[in-house]
Amino acid sequence: MRSWIGTLLCVLGLSLTASVQAHTATGTIRVASEVWSGYTEADGSGLAWDVLRKVFGPAGVELHTRSVPYTRAVGLVKRGEADAWVGSYLNEIDGAVVYPLWHFDADQIYALGRADEAAVNLDNLGDFRLVWMRGYAFAKYLPNLTHFEEIQRRGGILSMLDLEHADFYIDARPEIEQVLQAAKNPAAYRITPLTQLRLYLAFADTPHGRTLAKLFDERMAVLVKSGELRPVFARWHYPYPFVDTPEETPHALP
Repeated sequence: MRSWIGTLLCVLGLSLTASVQAHTATGTIRVASEVWSGYTEADGSGLAWDVLRKVFGPAGVELHTRSVPYTRAVGLVKRGEADAWVGSYLNEIDGAVVYPLWHFDADQIYALGRADEAAVNLDNLGDFRLVWMRGYAFAKYLPNLTHFEEIQRRGGILSMLDLEHADFYIDARPEIEQVLQAAKNPAAYRITPLTQLRLYLAFADTPHGRTLAKLFDERMAVLVKSGELRPVFARWHYPYPFVDTPEETPHALP
């Protein structure tokens, strides 16, 4: 009997220790992101960082941010050196990462081209030469593509368009507007809406990452139903990416 009780206490002790360790492990989340103005600033300010604090803070999880180029952020998560990266499209990466059910925002995808260029839309994208930032994986989400190139930096985009090395640059609207700020004559260019793509945190495929992904889904369901995120999006002048009903569901079509 004493031996049985001792074994039981040992098992209970191990279970309690594992539970405490698991709870402690979720005390921080390391999130990597490219620096996007007003969204994921290097100083920790911006819409996405504020949303994630709303998600994880009340659950006792402290947000640690890291600013790196997008492709490096992906690599950090795949190697387990970060717990998640900001701004992935659904299933953008196959394997080595975990996607939650809930998105946290949505990208309004636009095309930037010369004003004298023919009009572009989703049906005729394949008729044009397109460029976008390296690692952004638009080829997986935009239809009918035939001519596209990934570039390393946004600095030379206007020159590429002016010299007719490309017909359109594809990106989210805030980044396109930032590119246009460098234009001597903004009226020489035109931006055209193409589609909307939901944005996700992509989590490391580790026990810690999976725990955080589950917590993220639980918290997002609460926040969307309560409407608590609406003032955050209003503060940063971003469109609210969720419908105005409690029946909003994750993984619905954009």
